[in-house]
Amino acid sequence: MIDKGKRNILGILMSAVDYDAAVEFVIRAARERRGAAISALAVHGVMTGVQDDEHKYRLNHFDLLVPDGHPVRWALNGLYHTGLRDRVYGPNLTLKVCERAEAEKLPVYFYGSTPKVLEGVGRFLAERFPGLPVAGLEPSRFRRLNPGEKAELVARIRASGAAIVFAGLGCPRQEVWAYEFRHDLSMPVLAVGAAFAFFAGEVPQAPQWVQDRGLEWLFRLVAEPRRLWRRYILLNPAYVTLVALQALRLSRFSTDGSLPRTELLYG
Repeated sequence: MIDKGKRNILGILMSAVDYDAAVEFVIRAARERRGAAISALAVHGVMTGVQDDEHKYRLNHFDLLVPDGHPVRWALNGLYHTGLRDRVYGPNLTLKVCERAEAEKLPVYFYGSTPKVLEGVGRFLAERFPGLPVAGLEPSRFRRLNPGEKAELVARIRASGAAIVFAGLGCPRQEVWAYEFRHDLSMPVLAVGAAFAFFAGEVPQAPQWVQDRGLEWLFRLVAEPRRLWRRYILLNPAYVTLVALQALRLSRFSTDGSLPRTELLYG
């Protein structure tokens, strides 16, 4: 188990952890009924914080920001010699948490995406983890919630008996959701990105050899060019340039951020 704490990558406090440490943190928080925010960030997720000081503040108040992408892991290893042998990929982290939750009978709740995708997620979970208590599968409303709707959603999730919530609203909405709901829910909230669509078979996953070489971004760009071209064509080179500047100590990146002026209440 590796947990070397948080390290500054472009002003974002990434957690230098492996799968074992991340899963253990989530399960411990679930047992203790303790609110916690966890996200798996690849390059795009890191850059959302670099470009927005309020979002940087949110991310830097997460309990765990695990390196979802190999380029983020490479930065942790290169800048801080963390010795991470693998990334902590959001979909795989979800599977590992569900495996432990099944063994310990900890109910899980999936929030976000569409009814069709969640139907597929439900089938996947029933086949893969037949003993996993699924407390709920609730689709996104694809709009901002008002404070009353937030309170109702919190009450609904808590009443379900859930011990762990997985949020799949897309980056950065799911990170905003995890930040804004974590304390009210009093349980760990994991923002896991494309895991819902992958499990439902709605979006193809890159072959393992592509993932291992840090080229999943290219596979996804080819699969969804109109939706993702800005994310990968513009942000990836910017990330590489900024990490190089940090490595050469030509630029310093503050972790402060700005306290969000209001809740966004994405739902």
